[in-house]
Amino acid sequence: MYPFIHLGRFQIGTFGILLWLAAVSGCWVLYKNFERKGVEADAINVTALVTVAGIVGAKLWHVFETPHLLMRIPLQLLLDRAGFAWFGGLVAAILVLMWQGRVAKVGALGMLDLAAPAAAVGYGVGRIGCLASGDGDYGIPTSLPWGVAFPHGLVPTLQRVQPTPVYEFIAALLIAWYLWQRGKVDKPVGLITGEYLVWTGLARFLVEFVRINPKIYFGMSNAQVASIGSMIAGVILIVWAQRHPRAATQSRKHKAKPDTHAVPS
Repeated sequence: MYPFIHLGRFQIGTFGILLWLAAVSGCWVLYKNFERKGVEADAINVTALVTVAGIVGAKLWHVFETPHLLMRIPLQLLLDRAGFAWFGGLVAAILVLMWQGRVAKVGALGMLDLAAPAAAVGYGVGRIGCLASGDGDYGIPTSLPWGVAFPHGLVPTLQRVQPTPVYEFIAALLIAWYLWQRGKVDKPVGLITGEYLVWTGLARFLVEFVRINPKIYFGMSNAQVASIGSMIAGVILIVWAQRHPRAATQSRKHKAKPDTHAVPS
């Protein structure tokens, strides 16, 4: 794997390149969803704000997971190019999207529904950045034929390990496709977001069984505990959405345009 691309005296991190590509991919999906739903909002602006919030949230969550290291080497931990927690990025992104939904007058949950397929695509592409840089997000040692080693990664290993970023990439694209298909017909507001939380939580929970993250709570990693929380929140949101179907038309700016060619009576 290649953590950096060298251009003369300059070097560019492959994780950064893939993160940019993840934002572009997510932005395109969000734009297409705005377009098909008749939403007047700036997909580029929304994506930019969410991307920055997601990076900051993911970094801070990872940092606060290890308070003893934060107290001992705060600057090194904060400036380290590796170490980003999925759940921290998710929480920060959700908060910014809810705010953007109110700005765009589609409602907080309405914006989350619109952004769900884009979030899945962006997450999946971002995981390929983890693979390319070898930042330690790989799995446990394996003898499977598709196992990979990261001798030049940011967190190097000579052992062949499970390529968990690839698993997450495939799962994320499948989730994005499913949510996109679900969004073809208007659903109660919050339903798509609830399904996103359930499916992404389940995918992350399962992949953690072959990840190298330490098991802390009842044999589960931090990410697995967060994934359970995500799935519970998703189920609650799905039930709420199904019991409040009228909210779907109240939170989306999807109005029919007047017929300018009609003859006055």
